[in-house]
Amino acid sequence: MSLGVDPKIQLFIKASDDGASIGNCPFSQRLFMILWLKGIPFTINTVDMKRDTSMLKDIAPGCQPPFILFNGDLKTDTNKIEEFLEEVLVPPRCPHLGVRYHKSSVAGDNIFQKFSAYIKSPTEQNRNIEKAFLKTLVQLDEYLKTPLEHEEQTIPSKRRFLDGNDLTLADCNLLPKLNIVRVVCMHYRRFKIPEELSGLCQYLSNADSREEFFNTCPNKEEIIMAYSQVAK
Repeated sequence: MSLGVDPKIQLFIKASDDGASIGNCPFSQRLFMILWLKGIPFTINTVDMKRDTSMLKDIAPGCQPPFILFNGDLKTDTNKIEEFLEEVLVPPRCPHLGVRYHKSSVAGDNIFQKFSAYIKSPTEQNRNIEKAFLKTLVQLDEYLKTPLEHEEQTIPSKRRFLDGNDLTLADCNLLPKLNIVRVVCMHYRRFKIPEELSGLCQYLSNADSREEFFNTCPNKEEIIMAYSQVAK
């Protein structure tokens, strides 16, 4: 990126049912958070999957949001977009968002899979599935409570996020999924993340205080509606 010249970045994300607001898509929120944290100007475009089909064919034929236009060049695939942005949006203009510890990038990576199995299973049949889901939450809680190598070795850890006190790519990946988990579980299962999982509860509280997360979340009603035909 040339010094003093910001690229033109357009982010296209899934729209909500009203066709304008932020839709329920953790991949869209992930990229939204990354660009916000990079601190560089960009435009956000919500794509109504029911009405904007012709626009999609013109801009990104065969693609589904999220995707970006970077100085007019189409970039698709969330993982590749993340890698590209981290490679080109660098200091001193933009902060690096990569993790210091690889284990931070995989912490909680199985939660969403276990949650999906749990929420799709009839309540009278999902005892073992529920246990497997809860185990993933406990594992994440333990990771958040365990000090990282560079921290003071006291338990629980005093860091605010997965890899330290700053949001990283790992948080941008995990937090949108955790938000869906807590909203859907509360509405359809009356299940709230236990207070005993204090590391996880504090992590979510810390995230809620950050505008990069809070202001990129879809409305709770949008998430609930998205799972209305899925939750059993």
